Amino acid sequence: MTSQKASTTTADGLVAILSELIARPSHYPPGDTREICAYAAERLNKAGYAVETLSRTDTWDNVVARLGKGQPSLVFNAHADTVGVGEREKWKTDPFKAHVEDGKVFGLGAGNCKGSMAVQIWLAEEVARRGGPAKGEVVFTFVADEEHLGPDGMFYLRETGKVKPTWLVLGAQTENQMITEERGILWARITTHGRAAHAGKPDAGDNAILRMMRVLDALHRDLSPKLAGRVAGDKKSTINLGRIQGGHNTNVVPSHCFAEIDRRLLPEEKVGEAFAEMKEILLALDEPTGTVEIEFLTGTNGFTAPKDGEGVKAFAAAIESVTGKPARFLNATGVSDGRYFADDGIEILNLGPGSGAEGHAANESVPIAEMVESARIQLMAVEKLLGLKRS
Repeated sequence: MTSQKASTTTADGLVAILSELIARPSHYPPGDTREICAYAAERLNKAGYAVETLSRTDTWDNVVARLGKGQPSLVFNAHADTVGVGEREKWKTDPFKAHVEDGKVFGLGAGNCKGSMAVQIWLAEEVARRGGPAKGEVVFTFVADEEHLGPDGMFYLRETGKVKPTWLVLGAQTENQMITEERGILWARITTHGRAAHAGKPDAGDNAILRMMRVLDALHRDLSPKLAGRVAGDKKSTINLGRIQGGHNTNVVPSHCFAEIDRRLLPEEKVGEAFAEMKEILLALDEPTGTVEIEFLTGTNGFTAPKDGEGVKAFAAAIESVTGKPARFLNATGVSDGRYFADDGIEILNLGPGSGAEGHAANESVPIAEMVESARIQLMAVEKLLGLKRS
């Protein structure tokens, strides 16, 4: 078979798989991944994988498909859920039917993250066709609850010990380059308490929103200058006020207000220390006892995979071999499910076809050529790390 014909066959197979994935709605809400995970499980079971479908929450299925045994363990991951359609009138085609045009596949989740999921299903079948790994195991995971940022997808698989990676590769829209570092994330809720009164006599009450304004001003004043100096390359330590809500009627002095904070941390910063830093600022405020509270909502540390790590080197070499250009290392704006493994001492990287600008938007798409390229890169990396019995 010529390389041109092989590429055509790969493209046709990838488009066919992606079309099947797009046709199986898995948007959040409600985040139902049963149908799409059943499709993936059936294909990988036929390919010879030991397949488990696991869920902690009804309708939020996760697939774990394993070939080989023991260490090292090369784990691939793609989330099977997507965001919702959004404004339907902005879609030029049916979001649940793959549409091929100008060398791209259009449809809900085509970029984020069903394009990567299609590549990984193809990769799993090709690895099996070549006899499986010569050493260790290769594992493919397709999970729910990523778009909800919840604990019932990849977090659940780690918590239950279903995956114990040596290398974790997450499908992402990186145009087949690599993200090997992610900032940590911390969400916290600040609550202020006051005393209700009639708005016509505000001095009789204690305004919780005004107290919140003082609290947030102090947080900005005392913390922002410190964060401004925390920079590592293109990455910055940041804070964002994402939500604020208080009061229940315009003619009442509000007795309650809450605000939710998003902190992004450099990989070397720790979530617990970042929370303690905010709490210390609030405790120093001259507000009555019990009127200001801070609550930890969720958080995970960041991670850095060393550029001379075995996994990173294997994927970098594969990228250069396939594309003819040295691998590029991208800066992550958001966070991936890799954050749940940040403290496990493993190599974590994100790689996949498509541009991040295409995700979470109407008419999202993924270039077919990038899917083919991604499939070739990842197959070559598997061979470098684990070997294949029939290569």
